[in-house]
Amino acid sequence: MGRYPSREPRYEVYRGVGQPMSGTGSYLVSWSGGKDSCFACHQARKQGMKISRLVHFDRPFNLHGVGPELIACQAEMAGIPLINRKVANKDFEREFKDTVSELKKSDTIHGMVFGDIYLEPHREWIKRVCGELGIEAVLPLWGMRTERIAHDFLDQGFDAVVVSGREQDINREWIGRRLDRSFLEYLHTHGLDPCGENGEYHTFVVAGPLFTGKIEIAGSKAVQRDGHWLLNIGDYAVSVDAKQGEVMLDIS
Repeated sequence: MGRYPSREPRYEVYRGVGQPMSGTGSYLVSWSGGKDSCFACHQARKQGMKISRLVHFDRPFNLHGVGPELIACQAEMAGIPLINRKVANKDFEREFKDTVSELKKSDTIHGMVFGDIYLEPHREWIKRVCGELGIEAVLPLWGMRTERIAHDFLDQGFDAVVVSGREQDINREWIGRRLDRSFLEYLHTHGLDPCGENGEYHTFVVAGPLFTGKIEIAGSKAVQRDGHWLLNIGDYAVSVDAKQGEVMLDIS
């Protein structure tokens, strides 16, 4: 067990214009591939929400440092269909609204799950946009202590790799390493947010209870770009557990 006892998150839920108090529709997840969106999705599922799609927006400068093919591997392991959109930063809100609106035409979308924790401008944007779309905004991690979230993430069996870090905060040696207790201790010692909520670092989840398999990174290199260390992932292998056995996919 970790240093902090687990507890169920205190949900923040905001309903869109005309959105009923309850419904039988499904939920989308705003998916980055990192620990916060993954953990939020896991918590939503534990609360009985039906997750119909993971929605990922591939921006020009992706601080999570992973390509769409790795995001697709996560979705396959989770057994949840993926919607991937390549978008410029200036067009993000328009593309976000267009994507969700299109999904609402073909499915009964009740709401969308986000992994935000305490940045108020992010919450205000989510509330406004989801309100305009007429869907519920669900923030399972909102208001929890980030130290508790990070330890609960590990305690519940998730495995993530540090794929980027701000140069002024994160030493190069941590890039490509597992998110573990020693890394959390490093963050604590240097006065950094345990979840990297202020952009100190980003992760890519490679295994955990949300998935039926795992991703093994076989070849990678840390590179510098715009004041950040980024993990350039080359070779990797995906193992997908199945009733008939384990299927290995080697990608290089």
